[in-house]
Amino acid sequence: VRVRCELQMQASEECLETEQNSAHCFTSLISVHILKISICYLHINLLLWHKAEELSGENNGPCKHLCNIVAGDAVCSCMAGYTLMADGVSCEDINECVTERHTCQRREHCVNTMGSFRCLQELSCQPGHELKDGECVDIDECERGTHSCKVNFVCQNTEGSFYCESKQRCMDGFLQDPEGNCVDINECTSLPEPCKPGFNCINTVGSYTCQRNTLSCSRGYHSNEEGTRCVDVDECQTGVHRCGEGQLCHNLPGGYRCDCKMGYQYDTFSRSCIDINECWNYPGRLCQHTCENTPGSYHCTCSSGFNLSYDGKHCEDVNECDNSPCSQECANVYGSYQCYCRQGFQLAEDGHSCKDIDECTQSAGILCTFRCVNVPGSYQCACPEQGYSMAANGRTCRDIDECAIGTHNCSAAETCYNIQGSFRCLSFECPSNYRKVSDMRCERISCFNYLECQNTPVRITYYQLNFQTNIVVPAHIFRIGPSPAYAGDNIVLTITKGNEEGFFSTRRLNSYTGIVYLQRQVKEPKDFLLDVEMKLWRQGTYTTFLAKIYIFITAHAY
Repeated sequence: VRVRCELQMQASEECLETEQNSAHCFTSLISVHILKISICYLHINLLLWHKAEELSGENNGPCKHLCNIVAGDAVCSCMAGYTLMADGVSCEDINECVTERHTCQRREHCVNTMGSFRCLQELSCQPGHELKDGECVDIDECERGTHSCKVNFVCQNTEGSFYCESKQRCMDGFLQDPEGNCVDINECTSLPEPCKPGFNCINTVGSYTCQRNTLSCSRGYHSNEEGTRCVDVDECQTGVHRCGEGQLCHNLPGGYRCDCKMGYQYDTFSRSCIDINECWNYPGRLCQHTCENTPGSYHCTCSSGFNLSYDGKHCEDVNECDNSPCSQECANVYGSYQCYCRQGFQLAEDGHSCKDIDECTQSAGILCTFRCVNVPGSYQCACPEQGYSMAANGRTCRDIDECAIGTHNCSAAETCYNIQGSFRCLSFECPSNYRKVSDMRCERISCFNYLECQNTPVRITYYQLNFQTNIVVPAHIFRIGPSPAYAGDNIVLTITKGNEEGFFSTRRLNSYTGIVYLQRQVKEPKDFLLDVEMKLWRQGTYTTFLAKIYIFITAHAY
């Protein structure tokens, strides 16, 4: 409930700034008395929508108990022991005895009052109890003799009462009367349904019996378990029918009927049920592939590579590839499948497995220049472990020039010479009485007589040759002669050293030109150092020249 107040004062009126001229308002939930003092000034109006005196007879405005002004609005609340009702104005009493808000002690009784409660001392006890020292205690009727048990019973005290226990105990089927005697129980009248339906109850001393009622039924019927009515005999279920093999028994009221099973027909000649050959009667109409007759029915089968469909008649292609029958690739075809092999494999005789193709054997050595290594599904070319590296084509072995890349172990005084698959460290030293005029040439310093000057070489020159063992013989490997040559020159060639096995020989092409050639096949890699002496006859004088030829025969190129 919201209330607004206005109090108007004229400027001409006189007033005193005392408590007698103050406006009073009682407000809100905690019953606080708020004093508002109106101070009068000339030409000042204090507006209230209603005077405080007009709120209610008790100055509580619309509230039944307490009123509080909050932001110019009246809010109602209740005094202790009351609660505000749904209308927000009225108050109702709180029953502390029911809501368990009282503080009464044991042996005290709570009595609700308006806005509060009272605790009263209990002065009376429950039946079977008496007040003693301010407390209720049980009365022992058996001990005081105030019970009502008869001669054949014994009194037994209980809390607040007692009961009578018979001295004599009765057997099953008997009941004790008020005098303590055992009398027979008539179960036929005392029990609601002592016997099943169709049976009569006969009482006996201490018990009873149930006797079946007699009922006469027609043929094909018998009495029910209760004996109350006749019911049909199910000859089919009890097995008393006379249906033959392959026949079905159908029960009827008071009898039964014999029929042939589905898939059979009655044969009047043999008076029995014989199988119907559905496949013969309906050729090509029952199954998509093959129809097989079975006793009482038929069965559809499919050719290899097909499965019977869910309808039991049609055939669906089997995707044999789902079961991975092939070792590598599988292609499903209608009614079958085909196995394929990846590159580098070929299909085995079983049609399922793939076996590796040995490219190295089939290629007869044309795939790799050095060695072919077969791997599953392919091949790899290999080079010798030292002296070679694989070329970019993956097939050819490329000689490693150890001298050029600096992987040799020649000393500073030696010269590195690269050969196929390796290198050699050569030392070109000049003998005594010779001086070195170039890296591979020595010249004689002096000679002391004519014979020495003719027989000792005037010049020693070093040469290096490198070829493979598969070179075709005879092979010209070195050509020698004077340069320049003049008319009348004549030479004589002799291998003076290094040809102990006779692999090499010399031959003159003309009077001033000769060759060194290989006359026998060298089957394995081998190094030679040949001393080839050339005697030049020129203008009546012999001059000797010596060619020291390093020959390195390596394995054939890869």
